[in-house]
Amino acid sequence: MKATDALHNLGQSIWLDNITRELLDTGRLKRYIDDLSVTGLTSNPTIFDHAITHGRSYDSDIRRLAGEGLSGEALFFELAAEDLTRAADLFAPIHQRTGSVDGWVSLEVSPLLAYDAKATVNEAKALYKRANLRNLFIKIPGTKEGGPAIEEAIFSGVPVNVTLLFTRDHYLAAADAYMRGLERRVEAGLSPDVPSVASLFISRWDKATMDTVPDRDRDKLGVAIGQQTYAAYRDVLESDRWQRLANCGARAQRLLFASTGTKDPKASDVLYIGALAAPNTVNTMPEETLLAFSQHGRVGGIIPRGGADSEQVFAEFGRVGVDVAKLGADLQKEGAKSFDDSWQDLLNAMEAKSKALK
Repeated sequence: MKATDALHNLGQSIWLDNITRELLDTGRLKRYIDDLSVTGLTSNPTIFDHAITHGRSYDSDIRRLAGEGLSGEALFFELAAEDLTRAADLFAPIHQRTGSVDGWVSLEVSPLLAYDAKATVNEAKALYKRANLRNLFIKIPGTKEGGPAIEEAIFSGVPVNVTLLFTRDHYLAAADAYMRGLERRVEAGLSPDVPSVASLFISRWDKATMDTVPDRDRDKLGVAIGQQTYAAYRDVLESDRWQRLANCGARAQRLLFASTGTKDPKASDVLYIGALAAPNTVNTMPEETLLAFSQHGRVGGIIPRGGADSEQVFAEFGRVGVDVAKLGADLQKEGAKSFDDSWQDLLNAMEAKSKALK
């Protein structure tokens, strides 16, 4: 049995952290669905930026849309919507077969709105309505300001992929915002069946510390964060608060392990896959990680529930001078800035391509 099949059978969804026109046109995404148990995908500005800058698959659409007067974010969303619609169609049978648990694609609101809750909600609702796809998540950053936006989007019936989560506390805040939105729907007599995932970033922890800690501690922190947050996730699902919502027809906001491509050249290229296997969760993999796992990955078992191993790792990192709580806050700030930078690079790339094609 392929490792990807084993992971899928264990109950973890495999999503691809990539979408480009070339991936669709060549049939590669369809092959990943058929052969490697891929059941969803996410997108980000960096991927689009690279595809537009280094390829020609978007040239004709950019020329046409720019000729119609579109530029900047409006141009990007038109390009992204076409790709995501094609991908969503490929995943539609999975979405239907799993009762809308799986088969999702994701589109993010402008990262420039990460600290503006009202503008984020307005854009989330507008993007979801414009795309008109049942299996589309709108990505909203899980910053402090993002909490009210997540709650309001869920209350409005917009499925949300909460992104930029780095710690257990970030996850718990996202889960709280999700449940507040559902509770408001129940109070208003609306269905609480509004899906969501909470995306926890993993590899950036180890990238941030691998050159400052002893070799014995390299590449341990990301997995420990994942284990700790998974324990919190299970506690949320077993809480009285969640059980009341589930009794009204709500479904779990699944924990999603994001940024699972290995950053350390000395480490295994599938470091974060087998170590973070767990049912009713998602792992989004870069294309090279997906292929590597399909070729030589192994699924040994699910994440240990207790979290004792992760606490030992945190204690060790504390002894070598790493303030894990502060690092988590810093990573979220840096992640938001990185998204802003990537977004601006994307807009610049589209402007340059539009001018070149005139």
